Amino acid sequence: MSVQGEEHLSGEEAYGVLPVGEDGRRAGGPGAQLADLERRHRRRARAEDRIRIAKDTGLANLPPHGFDANRIWCAIVALALDLTAWMQTLALTRHDARRWEPKRLRLRLFTIPATLARHARQRVLHLAAHRPWATVITSALARLRGLDPAPG
Repeated sequence: MSVQGEEHLSGEEAYGVLPVGEDGRRAGGPGAQLADLERRHRRRARAEDRIRIAKDTGLANLPPHGFDANRIWCAIVALALDLTAWMQTLALTRHDARRWEPKRLRLRLFTIPATLARHARQRVLHLAAHRPWATVITSALARLRGLDPAPG
């Protein structure tokens, strides 16, 4: 890096400390750093979104009983976040529910009344068909059943 003078509109040259890359362009010049700034901004926004989602999932309600209880609670919240993310990635691929926040998922999908029954050595899930989002759950479960099992 070196120091480069900056020329003002009046033609005078003002000297200051401006970082210059090896190619001679200023670090903040046109096209030199815009993509890096955009990438950094998007990473930070995604991290802030993950923190907000974790708080909505239960991280904001830590049990005040002690360090071990809080550590277990944080592990449960992390597990819930991972399960929700994988469900949205694998099961809800062709629906807007893939982008829903946890509050909306709880309101629309996770509150659908259902009963789990056993018939002919198989588990059968009976969903309330009158709910508006029951078809989303039905198609998501069918998509999950159609996935190849893990090798091994």
